[in-house]
Amino acid sequence: MIRFYNGLVLEPSGVTENEVWVDGSAISYVGPAREDMPLFDCIVNLRGDLLMPGFKNAHTHSGMTFLRSAADDLPLHQWLEKQVFPAEAKLTAESTAAFVKVAFLEYLTSGVTACFDMYYHTDEFARIARDWGFRAVLCGSFTAGNDWEEMYDYYQHYNHDFGPLVSAQLGFHAEYTTNREKLEYLSKVCHELKAPVWCHNAETASEVDGCIERHGVTPTKLFDSLGLYDYGGGGFHCIYMTDEDLDIFARRGLTAVLNACSNGKLASGFFRLKEAMEKGVRLAVGTDGPASNNALDMFREMYLINIMAKLREENAAAGDPALILNAAVSGGARAMGLDDCDAIAQGKQADMVRIDMHRPNMRPVNNVVKNLVYSGNPSNVRMTMVAGKVLYENGEFFVGEDPEDIYRAAEKYTREILG
Repeated sequence: MIRFYNGLVLEPSGVTENEVWVDGSAISYVGPAREDMPLFDCIVNLRGDLLMPGFKNAHTHSGMTFLRSAADDLPLHQWLEKQVFPAEAKLTAESTAAFVKVAFLEYLTSGVTACFDMYYHTDEFARIARDWGFRAVLCGSFTAGNDWEEMYDYYQHYNHDFGPLVSAQLGFHAEYTTNREKLEYLSKVCHELKAPVWCHNAETASEVDGCIERHGVTPTKLFDSLGLYDYGGGGFHCIYMTDEDLDIFARRGLTAVLNACSNGKLASGFFRLKEAMEKGVRLAVGTDGPASNNALDMFREMYLINIMAKLREENAAAGDPALILNAAVSGGARAMGLDDCDAIAQGKQADMVRIDMHRPNMRPVNNVVKNLVYSGNPSNVRMTMVAGKVLYENGEFFVGEDPEDIYRAAEKYTREILG
């Protein structure tokens, strides 16, 4: 057992000074110090630092690290067609594994304890997550060119064959890379499995306009009419959502995953945060891939989501740091089907991050939540724990591999692909 004491704890009720005990992979106690102490294997004096739930990166493409700073400064569809798709055609399982490992290291240094990933060579991705002890949820990236009859096996495979830290949800890339016949088939699958469905949704104005030309309705209305949302799910980006689209999300209990840095860098637009909040739409936060961001930094995402809301509304009071922080930790967990990883509470999984409150950007401690959202950054992450196991602490990784070996392999494969 591990005992954390003498610090702050971000609980669902707010910031407390409680102790947190971890037994195996789960949190066994949260509360004040007690006289009837069990025998601990490890006692950690937090010395005023903060324990918080880990960030859940609710939309990313981990294997895209090879395109970091190599695929930049174009609008989305030109970026995909001219820079991304040609390079991705050269990926192998071995090269993708090297690039995924780089992303996982960055997640750990940024306090991310789980990611919702959509990419290629998924067996390699799942194997690395299992072997390292990192929590990961796969989301299918099916397009019109795939055999969608494999989707059922995909779902079963990743929900059963890689252990408790790896799972999967149904997903496809986007409306504009598939067709109605494929979506109707997916509807049958999701109803058979009673499973939620995810995809890129309303990321650009041209995407929505194209869907209306093809089907007479927005992507959200199309998916809803086909029954794809009957068991939940949601969309990534969700920028060009109409009022009716947001109403569908609110009524269906769907989650909009916000990706402010990617949307800003690609000049895609602003999420309608004010309207979504008013309608009660569920929110989560993701970085998108390292080719369009270029970082995998959830602190920066939270900051920019709030800043973009203020700019869009031309109102400094717009945005809500507490709501966005909750979206980045708990909202993402629930969206990804990780209900036992959404909070620091007894019985929940011990997916936690230690935040260094002795850094100058965290002082004075007028408001812990606003410090995290407006001034926090990965340098504040002292420890990242997944399922009770410390994977990163004080600059050192505990994943069974040498980071320098990972970097060398990633550089080698990057040169082979990009030249």
